[in-house]
Amino acid sequence: MSRLHLHPESHLVSRIGWLRAAVLGANDGIVSTASLIVGVAAASAGTSEVLVAGVAGLVAGAMSMAAGEYVSVSSQADTEQADLARERAELASQPAFGREELAQIYVKRGLTPELARQVAEQLMAKDALAAHAADELGISEVTAARPIQAALASAATFSVGAALPLALVLILPPSSLVMGVSIASLLFLALLGAIAARAGGANMLKAASRVTFWGALAMGLTAAIGALFGTVV
Repeated sequence: MSRLHLHPESHLVSRIGWLRAAVLGANDGIVSTASLIVGVAAASAGTSEVLVAGVAGLVAGAMSMAAGEYVSVSSQADTEQADLARERAELASQPAFGREELAQIYVKRGLTPELARQVAEQLMAKDALAAHAADELGISEVTAARPIQAALASAATFSVGAALPLALVLILPPSSLVMGVSIASLLFLALLGAIAARAGGANMLKAASRVTFWGALAMGLTAAIGALFGTVV
């Protein structure tokens, strides 16, 4: 049996589509909802007001994330399809030019001109559009835009992330909401950063520190604004 069959590889880049949307959704869910809760609580609002604000933030944020991801990734998908349509038309009208264009790409990667033309000819004989999509346009099955997947991943993970600080409103006394939600949310963010880094094969400490810093900044600013408006009102 071939050694390639005995040693199958699993590349982390295959996770990039859903992982980016999931991390963005969960991070935004924790940061925005915790910041909203901290800001409202700092304005001396009661538990019921804080809870209503948090639930409204969860629902609005989840829908916003889903719509935003769907629209942005759909735009990417439209661009990819337009490029593929142009490439398909070009290959139908000028196959020789397409073959030479592909060969030049392989020459730039280090192949000799003769070998590059052989490779280009064989790849185009099998699937010319797929060869040009991958090597000329940088579009592959792994990196192709998936709007629905991105929208669902963002909305779901935003809801999960937002539910964490929201649950603390039901547990903590009003006097401890600002400090309790802030500390717990920073811990949630650090854990999220570490998990996302682990899933993507990146540095866990660096990722955890990055999301924790921005989360602390967001909650600090909203707490200051809430306290300011609470004092004024």
